Amino acid sequence: MKISEPGRGWLLRLVIAFSFAQGAVSMARPAVSYRALALGADARAIGVIAGVYALLPLFAAVPLGRRTDHGRCAPLLPIGVALIATGCAFSGTAGSLPAMAAWSGVMGLGHLSFVIGAQSIVARQSAPEDQDRNFGHFTIGASLGQLIGPIAAGLVVSEHDGAMGRTSAAALFVSAALAAFSVTSLWRIERRPDGTDGTAAAGPAKQAPARKVSVRSILTTRGVASGMFISLAVLSATDILTAYLPVVGEQRGISPAVVGVLLSLRAAATVACRLVMTPMIRLMGRTVLMAVSCLGAALLCAGIALPLPAWALGVLLAGLGFCLGVGQPLSMTTVVQAAPEGARSTALALRLTGNRLGQVAAPASAGVLAGLAGTAAPFVMLGGLLLISAATAVRPLRARPAADPAGDRPVPEKRPVTRRTEESPAWRGTGRRPR
Repeated sequence: MKISEPGRGWLLRLVIAFSFAQGAVSMARPAVSYRALALGADARAIGVIAGVYALLPLFAAVPLGRRTDHGRCAPLLPIGVALIATGCAFSGTAGSLPAMAAWSGVMGLGHLSFVIGAQSIVARQSAPEDQDRNFGHFTIGASLGQLIGPIAAGLVVSEHDGAMGRTSAAALFVSAALAAFSVTSLWRIERRPDGTDGTAAAGPAKQAPARKVSVRSILTTRGVASGMFISLAVLSATDILTAYLPVVGEQRGISPAVVGVLLSLRAAATVACRLVMTPMIRLMGRTVLMAVSCLGAALLCAGIALPLPAWALGVLLAGLGFCLGVGQPLSMTTVVQAAPEGARSTALALRLTGNRLGQVAAPASAGVLAGLAGTAAPFVMLGGLLLISAATAVRPLRARPAADPAGDRPVPEKRPVTRRTEESPAWRGTGRRPR
């Protein structure tokens, strides 16, 4: 049934709020590392602090998804903002590394809560044919935050004259204020079940089945696991690129300022991709677009290992950012449409769980490879991972005989229409004409 959607003001407000929340996290994460260094942390301690950010929310993802499937989504948004702001602010006042790790975990839990609630709202309030477009626009908020946050952190944090401890704390306080500002856009985001805002939307209780769908049933549903793997591969590529491009730049004589511009160029290309995603889906179809984008990203990732000058690296990263912009929103649509009815928020939470696991496992694997074969090896590894995701994305084309070009849904077969006539055995001897 098509969901009534009189306007997309709720989506615009959600994108604005997500931009501020993601910008706060993207600014806080490097500031946390600088603050930890000022407290005497080594590389291993910083890795542990970064790992707590990703690991702690793993235990809360599925329960939050269950709760959202059987209730409203909007309350998770201010809760997530409050946790992000609290984690940022107390990280700025923390005086020990264990305290830094704990507050980093609180920040990660807040980000997870916000994203689960926001993605569930987009899935619930978008008609099936609009989900690709709306998820694409929603993820623009993440790209804008990732574009602005690191640059802002770099402007605030200073290493001169031993000021890194003070300036990194200031950056964390600014991050907390940035996160809190996102609350100003969190009004009338979710339509109420009773239609008091003038819209006709089914309540969550009516959508949720009486029987709770198990995690195993969700994961074994066709399309869910493949969507999760594609999302994991794309996010791992983004994280490792952010972590290891400065190392590559140092080895090739590229200044940190130029490396920052290159990373911003990648993020800008991702935003551009998501702005034109709807016409690309109409032209190619969701499945083909995901497969082609993963294949292109695989080749471009492997190309970073080549000794290219800065300008050529910029062209390559722009293309890579464009290709990586496809995977996240389309994997959301794939998981939502494949998941059992009444378990879509849980499926989205499982997808985020896979992303968090990738954020832990991929950098660890990349670190091992970089130690054994040099800093170019992680990009070759990413190329292989994205190549596997391209093969995973193309599997539905071999499994289904026909699909409509917009959503890759099977086209129902036309059955021949038979009409009874007076000569048919059913009408013989009745004395009546068929209607």
